[in-house]
Amino acid sequence: MEKLIIKGGKPLNGSISISGAKNAVVAIIPAALLIEGKCVIENVPCIDDVSVITDILSQLGAKIRLINKHTIEIDSTNIETCKADHTMVSKMRASYYLMGALLGRFNHALVSMPGGCDLGPRPVDQHLKGFRALGAKIDDDNGYYELTADELVGGHIFFDIVSVGATINVMLAAVKAHGITIIENAAKEPHIVDVANFLNSMGANIKGAGTDVIKIKGVDCLKGGTYSVTPDYVEAGTYMLMTAGTGGNVLIKDVIPKHLESITAKLKEIGATVNEYDDSIQVISTKRLAPARVKTLPYPGFPTDLQPLITTLLSVSNGTSIVTEAVWESRFRYVDELRRMGANITVEKSVAVIEGIEELSGCPVKSHDLRAGAAMVMAGLMANGTTEVTELQYIDRGYEDLEGKLTSLGADIRRIEDKTPSTTSKAN
Repeated sequence: MEKLIIKGGKPLNGSISISGAKNAVVAIIPAALLIEGKCVIENVPCIDDVSVITDILSQLGAKIRLINKHTIEIDSTNIETCKADHTMVSKMRASYYLMGALLGRFNHALVSMPGGCDLGPRPVDQHLKGFRALGAKIDDDNGYYELTADELVGGHIFFDIVSVGATINVMLAAVKAHGITIIENAAKEPHIVDVANFLNSMGANIKGAGTDVIKIKGVDCLKGGTYSVTPDYVEAGTYMLMTAGTGGNVLIKDVIPKHLESITAKLKEIGATVNEYDDSIQVISTKRLAPARVKTLPYPGFPTDLQPLITTLLSVSNGTSIVTEAVWESRFRYVDELRRMGANITVEKSVAVIEGIEELSGCPVKSHDLRAGAAMVMAGLMANGTTEVTELQYIDRGYEDLEGKLTSLGADIRRIEDKTPSTTSKAN
């Protein structure tokens, strides 16, 4: 096991480039199962979740070739099985995209319940509702979902709640179904648009991605091609908030500023300067920031993935802030770690009341999940003194070379071997 040692109090300054979107690529790679032939995926982030999902495809029989650090070739011509390995699937939440991809190609899928960060109940009922609307039969046996269909036929699906995973999964299953599929109350996140663009570039016929109604006309086959993954707006938002928290000046390159509008608006509201350019965004913060009210919402609202970081930022604001988590019920588990660093935060169900303090104090803390781990790193950068962050397996799931990028911006952060036994049993 490893840990990060952070000596805080240094503003971040300089420029960095943003990697490909984690939430897009973990759906695009399973989507390659639908393609007859080879596809090349560019701008792939070097993160653990990519390693896991490509390993799963290899076990299914796909041929994976690393062209360079950020480019992979996938040949799914000779898939040997529709059953995904339980051990691998349990390592990541996005493994549920194998259901839609395998069902869409073979009319059969056998996939166990997915793993992932513990953010409270995250049922797949909307996914299953969508599959049934396309004609699939579903058996749940010993933790495995077996999906079968004589043939998939386009259907009309209205999701009871907005679900990113269900929207993408049904899209995967429907691209080769007979007829037209209409998804209503669809999620609108940028990675949904990216998955649709990937599939369309390979021959699919998907319209409306990015709106709440998506129409899919089934096609006979998808052919190979080359596609570049969209920039990761959550990673970009992470560095925007870290810059504001440390009182820095950073140019964040290779982004789509429109995807960051909710973060930009909140930073401007509390007193930071944000300058937008064609494919980059600059954050400047030179003073103690004002408090705010924040409520997480599906895109284009403030993203739940950045709630731990905005809470960390507001912990040292000049006044009282209120953060409401409206997406995942267990997202405030990291607050106890911030309290160890001196933060004055009270949580009641889905609402956190934050009384801003002058500064955080460095101490040992641990990651509870991917984004909470990033928040702990951010807190260490902001704090007076030295902070140790453990359970890095969560961070490595979704951030490419976090400490390397931060070091390039002037942070005093290094990764070392941690001799302390881990308190978790698996890296999920």
